[in-house]
Amino acid sequence: MNTSAVAKLLGVSSSTIQRWVKQMELQMERNELGHYSFTDEDIQLLKQVQEQLKRGVMLQDVTVERKKTRTGVVKSARNDPITEKLLTRINEFEQRLNKKADDVVSYQLLQHRREIEELQAEVDKLNKKIECLEEGIRKENQRVPSDHVLIFDKEVPRKNKRKNLITSLFGF
Repeated sequence: MNTSAVAKLLGVSSSTIQRWVKQMELQMERNELGHYSFTDEDIQLLKQVQEQLKRGVMLQDVTVERKKTRTGVVKSARNDPITEKLLTRINEFEQRLNKKADDVVSYQLLQHRREIEELQAEVDKLNKKIECLEEGIRKENQRVPSDHVLIFDKEVPRKNKRKNLITSLFGF
């Protein structure tokens, strides 16, 4: 019986049944979809819980007779040829996937190495250019003697404009 059928039978909601099972950690069977599948024993157990709750017992204080852990026979699928074939194919796919992943990582490492080498070559070229420029600056500084250095910040004294005017008028 499913959860909603048991809930109708007991007169509670489906979520109440689920809450009882979870909070009391009751061992209930589940179907292949993960839904609870209740047996007559399970329904009797839930009726005990409901009776205690009606009497005013708190849910955490409810005591039920725990049933034994269910045991069942699981059919071994190892001897099935179809299962063996599927497992073999899965293993082959996993090996191929691992090889492909290794190949991708190897390619990426080689690509990164090539990029690093290109960057190192570019840095070396830039260092050589810097050295050439520094050498040129040193040679330029050595060529100009210090006594021939031009100074542009020195102030030139200005001549008196009135004197120039008078001189130009009278031709002195």
